[in-house]
Amino acid sequence: MGKKEQINNEKHKDIERVQAVLQLLKKQAPLSVKQEKLCNNACVERFLKVKGENVKKAAKHLRNCLNWRDSLGIDHLIADEFSAELAEGLAYVSGHDDESRPVLIFRIKQDYQKFHSQKWFTRLLVFTLEVAIQTMARSVEQFVILFDASFFRSASAFMNILLASLKIIADYYPGRLHKAFVIDPPSLFSYLWKGVKTFVDLAPLTMVVSSLDFEESLEFNDFTAYPRAASLRFNPSSISSDGKIGSCSSSRFSFTVSHHFDSVKPWYLSLTDTSSAKVGPTTNMGPAISPLNARSYSFASPIDRTPRGNNNMGPMKKSFFPSTPLPTKSKDMVDHSEIHHPRAMRPSFFQSPAMFFKKDGGKGHTISRVDKCRESFQPFLKFYRRPYDEMIYRSKMRPPLGGLISIVSPHIRRRHMSVSQRF
Repeated sequence: MGKKEQINNEKHKDIERVQAVLQLLKKQAPLSVKQEKLCNNACVERFLKVKGENVKKAAKHLRNCLNWRDSLGIDHLIADEFSAELAEGLAYVSGHDDESRPVLIFRIKQDYQKFHSQKWFTRLLVFTLEVAIQTMARSVEQFVILFDASFFRSASAFMNILLASLKIIADYYPGRLHKAFVIDPPSLFSYLWKGVKTFVDLAPLTMVVSSLDFEESLEFNDFTAYPRAASLRFNPSSISSDGKIGSCSSSRFSFTVSHHFDSVKPWYLSLTDTSSAKVGPTTNMGPAISPLNARSYSFASPIDRTPRGNNNMGPMKKSFFPSTPLPTKSKDMVDHSEIHHPRAMRPSFFQSPAMFFKKDGGKGHTISRVDKCRESFQPFLKFYRRPYDEMIYRSKMRPPLGGLISIVSPHIRRRHMSVSQRF
């Protein structure tokens, strides 16, 4: 009973703080219908959490947010203003993660700031954030942002866009950001970020990742997914097993393997065509190249030349192509399996006192920050690689953000009219 009473008291105090913040706002200036709808209990609680449950600071912060929204005209933003940005896919909502949080992607190009003002970029950012908030479920309050910096060559130019975006989210959308990822930034960005992130409020939620670390993940590690690239690979199964291995020849020289084990040079070059297996009719058009000599296995490593899993030269597999022969194993040769290497030193029973102060208690390996960033970005990789579709993104917009089409189309109802009704 004591715990339940404690929880009820905390909830009662939270409701009292929310009501106190709303009363302070109404004393300063009356709230409009849209502002009252915006300042619900969840919104006021987020501002209180950021300001450490201080009622006066939360009320002041919320009032500044309402004034900023009025000055920017957020209530009148529509998709028709950003038709060019929507067509190119510069900023959009890619989807929702496993916890129903919307995932936003910003692919702003470096030349965008040359032709657009900072206020225009702010309106585009706010429009995308408002669309993401509209798509949230009632139990969801946060979103994830992916900043694609691969289009930037200047680290300082991208830093200006990133800092402006994070400041707007921290000041006017407190408690909304779950995580932010900076993908493929310029080379000097890491140095600038180390010096700036101490002054950024959302720096602990921002991570820098590289898309090259995830090239072999998901279905993209299958080489045969690309038919043109897969056709260039050598396919040994296409060659009949009963074919004879001939010498590798070209129009200038021929390559012949010697089968004498005592030979100093197991291979030699000659300017004559000694190929015995040719494709097509034998004419004077020059030596033809057979599928057997399309790729030379003479320079293969000793590991590839010998059958794996068996030290003795036994029966070879059908797909194994003999190459440069190796010298026979004599009795005088040293058997490396009999060499006894010194054992590695086992860890002592007495460990360093610093091991007891680790988070994992000295068990296992510590995970670096880079590995943590990779693991955090792994669930959102599919949204980053997903192709952009303007129609799918527009279908997520609700009126009035969706533009004139979303405003007019729900109110249009086609009714059957008879001839007498028309006149």
